[in-house]
Amino acid sequence: MKTKTKYIFVTGGVLSSLGKGLASASIATLLESRGLKVTIQKLDPYINVDPGTMNPFQHGEIFVTDDGAETDLDLGHYERFTNAVMSKNNNFTTGKIYETVIKKERKGDYLGATVQVIPHITDQIKASVRLLSSKADVIIVEIGGTVGDIESLPFLEAIRQFKADEGEENVLYIHLTLVPYIPASDEVKTKPTQHSVKELRSIGIQPDILICRTVKPLFKNIKSKIALFCNVGIEDVITAKDVKCIYQVPINFHSEGLDHKIVEYLNIKADTPDISVWKNIAKKLTEAKQIVKIAIVGKYITLKESYKSLNEALYHAGIPNNCKIELIYIDSGELNEKNCKEKFKHADGILVPGGFGSRGIEGKIIAARYARENKLPYFGICLGMHIAVIEIARNKAGLTNANSEEFNPNAPHPVIYLMSEWYDAKKEKIEKRDENSKKGGTMRLGAYTCHIKKDSLTYKAYKTEEISERHRHRFEFNNKYAEKLQENGLIISGTSPDKQLVEIVEYIDNPWFVGCQFHPEFRSKPTKPHPLFTDFIKAALANKKNQ
Repeated sequence: MKTKTKYIFVTGGVLSSLGKGLASASIATLLESRGLKVTIQKLDPYINVDPGTMNPFQHGEIFVTDDGAETDLDLGHYERFTNAVMSKNNNFTTGKIYETVIKKERKGDYLGATVQVIPHITDQIKASVRLLSSKADVIIVEIGGTVGDIESLPFLEAIRQFKADEGEENVLYIHLTLVPYIPASDEVKTKPTQHSVKELRSIGIQPDILICRTVKPLFKNIKSKIALFCNVGIEDVITAKDVKCIYQVPINFHSEGLDHKIVEYLNIKADTPDISVWKNIAKKLTEAKQIVKIAIVGKYITLKESYKSLNEALYHAGIPNNCKIELIYIDSGELNEKNCKEKFKHADGILVPGGFGSRGIEGKIIAARYARENKLPYFGICLGMHIAVIEIARNKAGLTNANSEEFNPNAPHPVIYLMSEWYDAKKEKIEKRDENSKKGGTMRLGAYTCHIKKDSLTYKAYKTEEISERHRHRFEFNNKYAEKLQENGLIISGTSPDKQLVEIVEYIDNPWFVGCQFHPEFRSKPTKPHPLFTDFIKAALANKKNQ
């Protein structure tokens, strides 16, 4: 008989971007190391139904799950740190909650009652959390935003009710806060933490454990002061000191006794943890002697969170190659024929990531041409694959002004186009779309199967003929130009099982030149680096040695 599910709620105070997602993921990996089955959920206060159409400059990366949900980037942390597989039920926004409640009200599910935040919205939040109760021994729920924000109040009220609903030993509240350091006085200050906990207690939640983000160690006297004013035990004040490598976070939490306190509070019988794998990962990432420099030619480089999974996948690939990865961010809008040689002079490989819209496209095409002509390893992901196809079409196949219909609907040679009708094997139905279709509704989202051609670079990486990877795009390779492009060096090395959709392309006269329609970065973990990223870094390392 399955024991009752345990719930851990993680809140944040003082300010945003303290690292609740990393903290939640690190807690999960420590509990997994103790033999527990864990999953993690993110509750986001914004009113968007999902983050799918949100600007990467505002929200950062959109993480995509196997079932095609467009979610918060923290779900990427959850998957990278654990064995849990995220789904649409692992991320709920205010918009999604209210949408569900309003649909129920329209159907008459509330029998004419006045629909209110309490109990209808809070009950729906609790029901959304409980959707995962059959999937894990412990559910960790991260509440987005900062305590004190008006948007998060319904979520905080819902989780307040959980302890009464589920019982004292089945619910744990962990509050992440900031203990700032003032250099002028050489002091750390506990007052922000005190005020944050006071705010949380004012709405009925007494945190059981405090995780204190800090740049300085928290000695016993500081922990004692925090414990006294926040009504927790001194052993429940956990230092979260800044680290060089995010995979050191679970190691530090374990050394602070966090996982021991959690299983003790929740009365869980758990194994002795083994965190040696994380120690080994952190060591390899921080102590490798060789450095490989990868130029990322993107549109959203001013916010590094826009490429979070991508950056991490590159770092992961350094582990089996025994090297550190140094990222060179290049704004594609500023790249041109005159400055590209200078911009790429230190690069051992070029990566063009995904994105939407026409801004900066010509700069990306210049990057692909530079890589192809200078035999520099090139990795094009989603839009980066489209860029490679356009560049080869223009400069090798003689298709003047070749383009994607995304950037020029009237292009004379639309080598990338909006496929008006195609059979979606995943949905088992014919999909139809045009330029007037809703943005989210016309995308190919989630995991799709791809067949790989043997004797290709991609096959050498995967070592298998069939793979499944996650997609997030609208436009496809135009098969009308396949023969012409292949005559000019393009290799189609991966397709959908029915060969209707081109998934992977390569270029014949380059040691490593790969473009893929999917997003392999979403499947990479430090414990299991993605094969395409691993081979890309291997090729970049070989290029570096040959220079």
